[in-house]
Amino acid sequence: MRITLNGIIKFLIVVSILFSFYIIYLNFKYPYIGASVKLEDNNELVVIGVEPKTWAKKVGISLGDVITDVDGKDPSTHHASIRYGHLEQVTSFTIERNGKIIQYEVPKTLLSYQSLFITIIPLTVLFLCLFCIYFVYRSNKKNSLKSAHLLNFFLLILAMAYISASGSSRGDVISRYINLGLFILVPVSYLHFIYQYFRELGKVLFNFRFIQFGYTIVVLNIVAEIFLNMLWIDFTVNRLLNLASFFTLLILTFILKFSGLKKIKYSEQAYIVKVLIVTNVLAFTPFLLFYVLPFILFQKYIFSPTILSAFLLLIPFSLVYQFIAIKIYDIEFLLGRIKYYALLAIIPALLIVSMILNLKENSPSFYPIQLTVYIYVALVIVFYVKEIFDYRFRLKRFSEKYNYQDSIFKYTQSIRKASTLEQVVSELKQVIIDVLLVSKAYFIEVDKEKNISSVDPNAKEADYSPYVNEIKDVSNEIGKIIEVNKGFIINIGETEDKSYVLLCLSVLNTPILTRDEISWLKTLSFYTNVSLENFLKIDELMQHLQKVETEGQNPAWLTKLLFSIEEKQRSNLAKDLHDSVLQDLVSLKRQTEMALAEVDIDSDKLKSQLQEMNTNMTKIIKTTRETCQELRPQLLYDLGLVKALNKLVIQFQDSVEFDIRLNTGNFTMNLDIDTQLNLYRIVQELLTNAQKHSKAKNVLIILVCIKDKIVLHYEDDGIGFEYHEHFNRSESMGLSGMSERIKALKGTINIESSRNNGLKIDIEI
Repeated sequence: MRITLNGIIKFLIVVSILFSFYIIYLNFKYPYIGASVKLEDNNELVVIGVEPKTWAKKVGISLGDVITDVDGKDPSTHHASIRYGHLEQVTSFTIERNGKIIQYEVPKTLLSYQSLFITIIPLTVLFLCLFCIYFVYRSNKKNSLKSAHLLNFFLLILAMAYISASGSSRGDVISRYINLGLFILVPVSYLHFIYQYFRELGKVLFNFRFIQFGYTIVVLNIVAEIFLNMLWIDFTVNRLLNLASFFTLLILTFILKFSGLKKIKYSEQAYIVKVLIVTNVLAFTPFLLFYVLPFILFQKYIFSPTILSAFLLLIPFSLVYQFIAIKIYDIEFLLGRIKYYALLAIIPALLIVSMILNLKENSPSFYPIQLTVYIYVALVIVFYVKEIFDYRFRLKRFSEKYNYQDSIFKYTQSIRKASTLEQVVSELKQVIIDVLLVSKAYFIEVDKEKNISSVDPNAKEADYSPYVNEIKDVSNEIGKIIEVNKGFIINIGETEDKSYVLLCLSVLNTPILTRDEISWLKTLSFYTNVSLENFLKIDELMQHLQKVETEGQNPAWLTKLLFSIEEKQRSNLAKDLHDSVLQDLVSLKRQTEMALAEVDIDSDKLKSQLQEMNTNMTKIIKTTRETCQELRPQLLYDLGLVKALNKLVIQFQDSVEFDIRLNTGNFTMNLDIDTQLNLYRIVQELLTNAQKHSKAKNVLIILVCIKDKIVLHYEDDGIGFEYHEHFNRSESMGLSGMSERIKALKGTINIESSRNNGLKIDIEI
């Protein structure tokens, strides 16, 4: 029968479950008491420590109590008390306190405060580890990677080390040896897993001899435990040796991971190492700081190891989360926030502690009220100072993973030098890859029907095909971001007929984008959209100008731009005429009028000439004013389109022989000035053509808004014309210019006419 790694793991899982039942039975039979004892020189077993919130503390066991009886036997024969210094695995005992004899019966119960830490949490760790082992086993069925088996071994070792700790704390010999071996094996097995995992990825983080050294330390501790027990040396020596070994191996693990991180700092696997480091630091640091180090240095601890071991839950929790979650939170962003707030909390924490100590000494009667007031005021001050601190140093916050504003500045500088659309996209790809945890970026074009019209030449179909639906969804809005399992998709710009999308991917499942990163990406997309629009318009203009043949009409945006330039020149010319020529003519007319008033009455001929000059100047002034009004209809700017059209009709009515009717009663739409100017020019052109060519008796103009459309209707009863013949001749410049204006407004025009049947024009915008 062939023995496989999977078979060994299954066997160990069964053994672990059976051992867990044994620990549960042990916890029920011998509930945790929580008293430490020591055999004094006079052969008395004395209580030297009582853990808070334990049964011993609850029933009033005190320091200095002398144990006179354990389960009806001499306490010096009780192995757990004499060897390990724990008053455990007892059902009853008797103490002597100040000459009084007190007997205690230990109740059998599974539910207590201590059962949370010695039964429930350890079993939860085991369940989570088994859950992780199941997922690793499923994902490793085909590949059968050694690293996956090592990960399963590590998880099982971690769970059983925690579960066996409760038996070891009761002085159970089997649990003690199992706990000793597995406890020291935790950092070694974890180091072995990391070494093998990255070796399979083609990265060697450290030398394998460090792992061999770790296993040697484990064996030495077990051998030392056997010999020290045989020689009956004080158990404190065993504990110091075990904790020193664990501390050394754990520090070695951190050092090797940090040195390995430097080797792969700029690779895709760097993020995994960071997550592993952070998880382990958070899981083991409380145990090291509050139990291992104090016990090594002072033979005392700050918090009970039973409570501190609960932090080990972070390791399986983090692994389960990474298995289940498609996107994980950015660990560096979260750590940056924690580091930022931790630094801010140092001074307030010290102040609050000093307040508590001082208040308790000075006025204990009003202690709760005073403490509440002081802490409340302190927190208000902290929040206010934090707001000022954030404002002053917002560009260099500890929580920022990168200087996003600096990268935006560099990006804007780089795209200034770009001369093509491809260069802009290339610069955008580079800045995103440099800042975020992605390694590839593909440029994709999507048409208005949400079909992918163009794909980055570097992209394979397998790269973007899993995200087709997301690519279509993101094309609706500039700056929209959709996160996928290995990256994200962002809309970086759009034109009239296309949307431009960037698909950014990594070889790993990337973390969830932070608020800072989302804001940064949206800013980049808006900058890029402006650049894309400019480059596309310049390209379109250059292509249009390079065409020798007159195959088509100007694009709508170019037509609109040309008319905008034309209106600007008209406006400038009108201002120049009004401010220079017209003012000079008015001044000259006044001088002529003054000369007429002073001339001698007898000089009739001179007077007649001056009067004729004055009349001509009046006509010239009127013509100049009308020209200025045509070039720049001031009433349009002051009172709007409807008033300007009414005045235009009145002006034409004075100089034409046909009747003009204008209906604007249902027109209430608010329009920008460019649209109003173009509509005004269209009506002006229609009336000019009617005056020159139509020979009509009646002209009707209707301007209305229907739903979201502007409708302009023109009709006359003139001589008409054959539209197709007339439109091809040079004198059709009026209709051609009018059509160009309508195109600039993205509207449509329909012309109906024939000889002697008048003219009808319908314009919809």
